[in-house]
Amino acid sequence: MGCVYGKCCKRHHGKAKENGVVYGKSGVQGIPVFSERSLESIPVPSHNYSLEYSVLTQRGYYPDSPDKENQDSHCIRTHLCGNSNIHFYGVFDGHGQFGAQCSIFVKDKLVEILSSDSTLLQDPVKAYNDAFLRTNEELHKSDIDDAMSGTTAITALVIGNKLYVANVGDSRAVIALKKGNQIVAQDLSRDQTPFRQDEYERVKTCGARVLSVDQVEGLKDPNVQTWGDEETEGGDPPRLWVQNGMYPGTAFTRSVGDSTAENIGVIAAPEVSVVQLTPDHLFFVVASDGVFEFLPSQAVVDMVSSNEDPRDACSAIVGESYKLWLMHENRTDDITVIIVHIKGLSSSNIGTTGEVSKGDTKPAAVRLKSAASDVSVTTKSDVYQPEGSSLSDQHPFRPVDQSAVVPPLNSQPA
Repeated sequence: MGCVYGKCCKRHHGKAKENGVVYGKSGVQGIPVFSERSLESIPVPSHNYSLEYSVLTQRGYYPDSPDKENQDSHCIRTHLCGNSNIHFYGVFDGHGQFGAQCSIFVKDKLVEILSSDSTLLQDPVKAYNDAFLRTNEELHKSDIDDAMSGTTAITALVIGNKLYVANVGDSRAVIALKKGNQIVAQDLSRDQTPFRQDEYERVKTCGARVLSVDQVEGLKDPNVQTWGDEETEGGDPPRLWVQNGMYPGTAFTRSVGDSTAENIGVIAAPEVSVVQLTPDHLFFVVASDGVFEFLPSQAVVDMVSSNEDPRDACSAIVGESYKLWLMHENRTDDITVIIVHIKGLSSSNIGTTGEVSKGDTKPAAVRLKSAASDVSVTTKSDVYQPEGSSLSDQHPFRPVDQSAVVPPLNSQPA
């Protein structure tokens, strides 16, 4: 869900080749056409397991703009920093007139900056934060006009037996956890939108008007500052506007780019969650909101669980997402999904640090407090908390108390 003047200007109800993956185009009457998909596997020698993954992206069906390009992009980079135990997965959902250029720029620049950070192994959370902020600055300085364009970013970084997820915007990452005979979805990110009270208060403090389109157009009372939740009020969500104008109308509170929206509180600082992987973690999914607009996290996990081959699971998720869009609207969003299976991680390895780097030491259990929630963190770094009150801060984190470990984000009920 992006800018009101970008791909999401309509209200919702409630063959190119890249990185070895062939993408289909929209078919007749919006039926997706899936081409050959790749299946890759990469070992993580430090903990003697492997990652098996597949990706699929589908251009949206836009009957009024049949030649509109796919504004989603993705990045899969294995052996980051030349290290066989570090692997990166990211999905970038562009929006606005130059959204495709923004998402491509960010997916390349973010991983470039992250991989060149010498502190990545010592402090992955700080390295992640710095990479997002620097990428945002580089996009502003580039030849791309990002005044009213930008991209969200949902990224996953595997370092040994730990998974770091950094989110900016309203795409999502979810991990499957085996609990007895059930496979349960656990969200690793929270959508950053004005539906969240903390994000709503932050952008209001920065000067944003938060109103739905109906409120802006005078059809509903603008003084009513409650909108229910995304499931019930997704058709006309609260958006961010300048005080005396009908722009930018973003339905998210964080993004990379969107320099105009930065003036009213839209920031590029990510929320980072960290999970120590165990044999009960079966796979994780990184996907754009083209998937999660109508599919809850548990439904996505169920679809992956019922398809042994991640290529088939990608097709099932994209196909179902596409169908649900057309059931509710006369168009679809761009849809991108990465599925990563965790293969062969044994209980004998989860308590060891392995040999991710020569200087690796036993990590300390600490708490990361973010705007999202307290989440479980195991890291060798200091712990940082987003201040979020000043857009001019070059380093918007400050140390907080290192105390007990708090469980990861729980998924919402399907």
